[in-house]
Amino acid sequence: MLDNFFTIQKHQGLARVGVIHTPHGDIYTPAFVGAATRATVKALTMSQMQALGSQAILANTYHLVLRPGTDLIREAGGLAKFSGWNKPTFTDSGGFQIFSLPNVKISEHGVKFKSHIDGANLEMTPESSMQAQWAIGADIHIAFDHLAKSENRKDIEEAMHRTHRWLDRCVAEHGRLREEASGQRPYLSEQYLYAVVQGGTFNDLRAESAKYCAEKPVDGFGIGGVFTAEGMDDMLQTVNSILPENKPRHLLGMGQEPIDLFVGAEYGCDTFDCVGPTRMARNGSLYTKDGRINIKNAKYAHDFTPLMSDCDCEFCKNYTRAYLHHLFKTDEITAKILASIHNEHFVVRTVDSIRESIMGGTFADYKKSFLSRYYQC
Repeated sequence: MLDNFFTIQKHQGLARVGVIHTPHGDIYTPAFVGAATRATVKALTMSQMQALGSQAILANTYHLVLRPGTDLIREAGGLAKFSGWNKPTFTDSGGFQIFSLPNVKISEHGVKFKSHIDGANLEMTPESSMQAQWAIGADIHIAFDHLAKSENRKDIEEAMHRTHRWLDRCVAEHGRLREEASGQRPYLSEQYLYAVVQGGTFNDLRAESAKYCAEKPVDGFGIGGVFTAEGMDDMLQTVNSILPENKPRHLLGMGQEPIDLFVGAEYGCDTFDCVGPTRMARNGSLYTKDGRINIKNAKYAHDFTPLMSDCDCEFCKNYTRAYLHHLFKTDEITAKILASIHNEHFVVRTVDSIRESIMGGTFADYKKSFLSRYYQC
């Protein structure tokens, strides 16, 4: 655990504006982090990500262990240098993806599973996840956690307690690797560890998990196992009222729906990541301030207006809805690129505006105005 990692500039209730300081630069929060699963955001280059305003990316340890392998990334000089993204980087633990695979075998030691690529038998433990993330060399690591597939309370409670025991092992291994790196690779010595709060939809379990994680020598917190905004406000209010105020909180895998971002920020989350915006873009589903549209619909074939007149992304400044409709109908790769630029830009800039509204004391008004228009309510 290192000092001066996170500074808070302003509060408005639980919502706050702050700065996360990393070796690759500062992240001004709240911030949306680009989901660069395999060291790339699908359909976008890193220069495009930078141009649309992204401050950081999050890569997936499970996928990078499989391909290209952590030794190659370490040889290249770490994730930022390897990917051409010389700004802040996160890696998640790979746990979510592993527990989503069929026929995983869970023990106290770790998880055994088969590679989705070639069927090879593999195992990941808290120690090996930390070793992989240190080799990848991201600025911020996420502890290896157990995400229960079941909605049964007993199963979720068991997974939460295992997550806590694994956290202790992650902390110990992360500390060992940090000490080892400080003498051999000084540029890798400043890497940070987030604990993961679990507990499903049970607020008493969430409170228990938050208390456990809050007592550990970690640099920040991920909030995992959240899949919809329903009930998220109560859960986040419970969790973030317990977690220490001077450490950042990342809402894992949330941000496909604008309401996720507003509720998350309102109740004290600092960063978000989600593959949803670019996944939807590749299927022709695009954000506008009046809600999402399907650009493949026939009504857009003769629509020569920009998608959003007040959007300054590359697509909206230079092209029309009719043109993008044509690109999707003719299955041009450019369709996915332009749509992804817009959706990622929309989400990044929405969170930027949330940050500005908190700083200006107008968050409640901005939230009401944005969501009532977007959801037509």
